[in-house]
Amino acid sequence: MTIEERAGEILDRMARAAAKAGKTPGDILLVAVTKTRTVQEMLSAATFAGAIGENRVQEAEEKKKIWPSENAPDLPWRLIGHLQCNKVRKAMGLFDTVDSLDSSALAERLERIAGEMGHTLPVLIEVNTAQEMSKTGIDPKDFDSLLERVLNLPHLRLEGLMTIGPLTEDESSVRRAFAGLRDLALGARERSGLPLPVLSMGMSGDFEWAIQEGSTMVRIGSALFGPRNYK
Repeated sequence: MTIEERAGEILDRMARAAAKAGKTPGDILLVAVTKTRTVQEMLSAATFAGAIGENRVQEAEEKKKIWPSENAPDLPWRLIGHLQCNKVRKAMGLFDTVDSLDSSALAERLERIAGEMGHTLPVLIEVNTAQEMSKTGIDPKDFDSLLERVLNLPHLRLEGLMTIGPLTEDESSVRRAFAGLRDLALGARERSGLPLPVLSMGMSGDFEWAIQEGSTMVRIGSALFGPRNYK
């Protein structure tokens, strides 16, 4: 299948899942996860996606160097992978949002650099609702303290939360992790008074479950591009 064919199938599946959740397709943003993909592949996917999602600062930097300056879709670039504090300055020159804010130290660093740049940075707090050691994201029990800190940083604009579902095919376990993020977001809205509209959850293997649990943003890689080639 081509990227175009895969994209059409994904959008159809998103629409059906949205209908089950009482939503419209326009309520959910498709983020094309472009780790290891070529710029040409990315441009093909950009016709259908609402944003580019990159995992690594260095890879995004190399791609931006050859990204067409004309006739390319004007999509936001979202950093969805773990961000080290020593790469914050470079990341802020490449990405429109940081979706993987997972510590007070990173929040403080983002705030300082954003302040120096005279910039307000949109961010998502990443929460490890699966509570798997292999995954990044703050532990749910520490979420409230990080939320309070981020809300008091004037150069960060919190727009919502992100999570990665557990590595299992058990629907109930996956949906429980997504529901956990939804519940954290509900509590955060009540405490902050902010709309926090973004719930970024759901990937190639579980995005339909995520949409049914309240996702507003799904991050799709292999289902859109096909299997990765790491060579």
